[in-house]
Amino acid sequence: MPVLLLAGILYLLFARGTGLELEAPAPIEKVEFERVVLQPGRIAAHVINTGPEPVTIAQVQVGWLNRASWQFEVAPDPTIPRLGRATVTIPYPWTPGEPYEVVLITTNGLLFTHDIEVAQETPTPGGGLLGTFALLGVYVGVIPVFLGILWLPFLRRLPPRAYYFLLSLTAGLLVFLGVDALEDALENAARVPGPFQGVALILIGLSLSLLGLYAISSWLKQKRQAASKAGQETSLSTPLLLAYTIAFGIGVHNLGEGLAIGGAYALGEFATTLLLIVGFMVHNLTEGIAVVAPVVRSEFKWIHLLWLGLLAGAPTIAGTLLGAFAYTAVWAVLFLAIGAGAVFQVVIEITRHMNRQGGSPLVFSGPSVAGFALGLAVMYVTALFVTV
Repeated sequence: MPVLLLAGILYLLFARGTGLELEAPAPIEKVEFERVVLQPGRIAAHVINTGPEPVTIAQVQVGWLNRASWQFEVAPDPTIPRLGRATVTIPYPWTPGEPYEVVLITTNGLLFTHDIEVAQETPTPGGGLLGTFALLGVYVGVIPVFLGILWLPFLRRLPPRAYYFLLSLTAGLLVFLGVDALEDALENAARVPGPFQGVALILIGLSLSLLGLYAISSWLKQKRQAASKAGQETSLSTPLLLAYTIAFGIGVHNLGEGLAIGGAYALGEFATTLLLIVGFMVHNLTEGIAVVAPVVRSEFKWIHLLWLGLLAGAPTIAGTLLGAFAYTAVWAVLFLAIGAGAVFQVVIEITRHMNRQGGSPLVFSGPSVAGFALGLAVMYVTALFVTV
């Protein structure tokens, strides 16, 4: 009934009008660039109409200090409806390494510009490039995680009292990752077209991952408890389940990280030098320690270490491929927010696990506070090696 009444009121409002002049004195148009692809002798601008009215592209100019009008084609149609997308193709002989400005002019004379700071051919999917970006994901995500897992034999020799210190250190590492992901998400949110509401995407991704992972974790615990009461053995102990939860959270975070890396490289925003790769490897080395920390005092099949490492590191490969060949700010914001939510949920699980195992709450224990602070410090120092 409330919905029907509201529909009736809206009908009367639009049928009879409000008595006010609501038409804008000037056309309201807004076109935003989602992606600009550079191929030899060709510039393709992928745009979206984020204004309230249809927009018609009437003219295109390309240049830097001196712009000139250029021939162009718009597909599927020069008139773009609200929230509609189009590709503006410009046959332009651009030069690698030079800056350019692409200007779209509508029939109403409004200008919308996009700056290409350094012209560079956009990667296109192919066997060689797919392998190159996949290898970049291996360097950045997979190798550091497995190198961190190699610390497990040393961690097993630590005294029992060091277990809670290690878990607190893991919490510090993850909190740093979560905050870093949120910072990157907010930075990318500024590039999201207005109607898609970048900050709202952060809230949605953060909430869904945080609550969704919590619900899955609770469901698995209930299944394990039911199996235990029935006298059945379960393959996942509480510490191992926590390790998988940590690996999942780090994996989603690394997916967003890989998406940002691939997108930045495709746009020519930074060069992937050996120093950059080494910097990311050093920074992500601690992720493997975070993954195995909960199982330091547990017995499990060693095959789980392989699955844990792949779950935490392999998403980086998918992220670099998506970023290089299909980067959009919307996907970057969403994945970064999902990763942040997953990481924060893992921190909550670590704290609960410490309390169940008899450890003191994180904020009331000296070793726990020291471990947490050391985790933040380690991530801060290793982040200094990353050159972007």
